[in-house]
Amino acid sequence: MQVRLVAIGKTDSAPLAELIASYAKRLSHYVRFEMDAIPDLRHAKNLSQAEQKEKEGALLLSKIFPGERLILLDERGRQYSSVDFASLLQKNMNSGVKALVFFIGGPYGFSNQVYDRADAKLSLSTMTFSHQMVRLFFVEQLYRAFTILRNEPYHHE
Repeated sequence: MQVRLVAIGKTDSAPLAELIASYAKRLSHYVRFEMDAIPDLRHAKNLSQAEQKEKEGALLLSKIFPGERLILLDERGRQYSSVDFASLLQKNMNSGVKALVFFIGGPYGFSNQVYDRADAKLSLSTMTFSHQMVRLFFVEQLYRAFTILRNEPYHHE
């Protein structure tokens, strides 16, 4: 199985980018992992929130292919413990999912078309985080989940 993280915008902070890259490298020992940053929209200030969500949504949806399972990182999604998230990954691997794709939307969230295409929604917290921080938190939790599945000593209960 392949795991992909697709996000709107790039990570501007060099220290955050280094941490994200570190976890992405660690993940390569467990799974084929890719990150894809879609450039921010040009002239977004001239667009309404709805227009921005629609344009970003079209860009995001162009990154998902038939047979791939789409999970949105969304504040209204289901919350999992780290162990339960690891179980979710294992279930997807066992079911023969070709690729598990996670989307991080833009500042106003996802368009209705993206919500309609999604197979599930996942919330990392009820708190709001910057989109750059969400990337770090997510790749760390993904790494943690794979260490849990392998019974490695990274995670402590």
